[in-house]
Amino acid sequence: MAGNFWQSSHHQQWILDKQDLIRDRQHDLNILSEEEYQKIFNFFASIIQILGEQLKLRQQVIATATVYFKRFYARNSLKCIDPLLLAPTCVFLASKVEEFGVISNSRLITTCQTVIKNKFSYAYGQQEFPYRTNHILECEFYLLENLDCCLIVYQPYRPLLLFVQDIGQDEQLLTYAWRIVNDSLRTDVSLLYPPYQIAIGALHIACVMLGKENLKPWFAELNVDMDKIQEIVRSIINLYEMWKSYDEKKEIQALLGKMPKPKPAPQR
Repeated sequence: MAGNFWQSSHHQQWILDKQDLIRDRQHDLNILSEEEYQKIFNFFASIIQILGEQLKLRQQVIATATVYFKRFYARNSLKCIDPLLLAPTCVFLASKVEEFGVISNSRLITTCQTVIKNKFSYAYGQQEFPYRTNHILECEFYLLENLDCCLIVYQPYRPLLLFVQDIGQDEQLLTYAWRIVNDSLRTDVSLLYPPYQIAIGALHIACVMLGKENLKPWFAELNVDMDKIQEIVRSIINLYEMWKSYDEKKEIQALLGKMPKPKPAPQR
């Protein structure tokens, strides 16, 4: 996306304040702890990622779908729309916005059915994917309305490539930082910080992992708010800490059972 981030709706409407985010989630956080809430979002980020991979989408499209998903629930309770319906709807919309091409309705539904059955049976057991094309199309209207038609999402991948180019092309550093940017989608940083700061945060973590002490002067010369970079780093490190002790396959069924739900579920 080569446009100007600072003049975009992403910057002007969708860099949120952390206190506002916590306040808007209060309904769900009365039922779920902060950690449980994050674990549920981790799970649906995995569904979006695997669904995107099965549909052969670029990572940029998957990332945009994940941001749409997070933006919707930044302003709405989990009980407004079943996340299992919103996840493929976000993928459907992102594929059009990112000019990947429209995924056929039948292919989307078939892929959802296969992914839920083969990859997420530990969460849903024998339950089949309950939604059909008409549900996705209806949900897409609701999603567009809630995003206020702000569909252009700036991702950290482009600034990351430019930073690594500036450092001096380092494939190992780029590979590590790229994966960390992917992981950052499972935190709130895409809602709270500009993409270039997320890219710098990912580079910072990658440098520590790879022991690249020689890059300290490069970071020191950056004209950025390092407090913000540290907040991003902390968010991503907290995610990694959670992963160490979290067994999703054992815990997720109970969490999905506890999650606020819309009523009624669609009839098959």
